[in-house]
Amino acid sequence: MNKIKMWLTRFMMGRYGNDKLNMYLLGVGVAASLLSVFIPSTAVKLVLTTISYAFLIISLVRCFSRNTYKRYEENRKFLKLLNRIKDREHRYFSCPKCRQTVRVPRKKGKISITCPKCREKFVRKT
Repeated sequence: MNKIKMWLTRFMMGRYGNDKLNMYLLGVGVAASLLSVFIPSTAVKLVLTTISYAFLIISLVRCFSRNTYKRYEENRKFLKLLNRIKDREHRYFSCPKCRQTVRVPRKKGKISITCPKCREKFVRKT
């Protein structure tokens, strides 16, 4: 047992491993696979099975990848998007001049927003 553990440890050295994006990809893949079991149509079943295999393979490729920086950036962008979706108290706008993302509170009506980077003022409804 110790020999297998050491082999696995050496094999995973320098590889990316698991992260939040991989967990979501695995979840979507398993959900699509389970959903395909309950669908009677063969065409829809084939599409769902293909989608589930695609998500599972992408997850495995990401897990065993040696390009850790690229996988880290993918996960960071995913978490940023996920946090934006979960954030119900703020709205996000892009500055029309410099494209800086500005976060403002929701339900304040029309407000004047000042970009922290370039000091451009613009009006948006929150």
